[in-house]
Amino acid sequence: MSRPLSSLEQSARARLITPGYEELPVAVTLHYESADPLAVHIVFPAEVSADDTGATWTFSRLLLEEGLEHPAGIGEVHLWPCGPTHTVVELHSPYGLAVVRFRTGQLQRFLHRSYGVVAPGMEDLGPEVERGLALLLGGVN
Repeated sequence: MSRPLSSLEQSARARLITPGYEELPVAVTLHYESADPLAVHIVFPAEVSADDTGATWTFSRLLLEEGLEHPAGIGEVHLWPCGPTHTVVELHSPYGLAVVRFRTGQLQRFLHRSYGVVAPGMEDLGPEVERGLALLLGGVN
């Protein structure tokens, strides 16, 4: 009997679009784990981070799903389809803006594989959410 996956990592190739519109190839890792079922992570290597230590961007799995179909996002992360075969991820930080173009198929494959770890709608947020709600509501019944 096989055990269900608790995490997923997938390598992906992307293009970092520079301020001068030069495109630099970058290899990233897409990461998902059942312990944080609503989030996906893009892990960037040290050579493209502001402080040479690498960078991980975390955002909603639902945002990834929406951004594959139409422009989506507010705040620090925005995604949108770019033609029939690419998706753009725009990341805003205190250090500036990063625009990264992915092949849509890579992101779709990762998203669908994440459903094998935790199916959509089956995200168990566990006791942490219950404790947070209890604190927020202050014992209100």
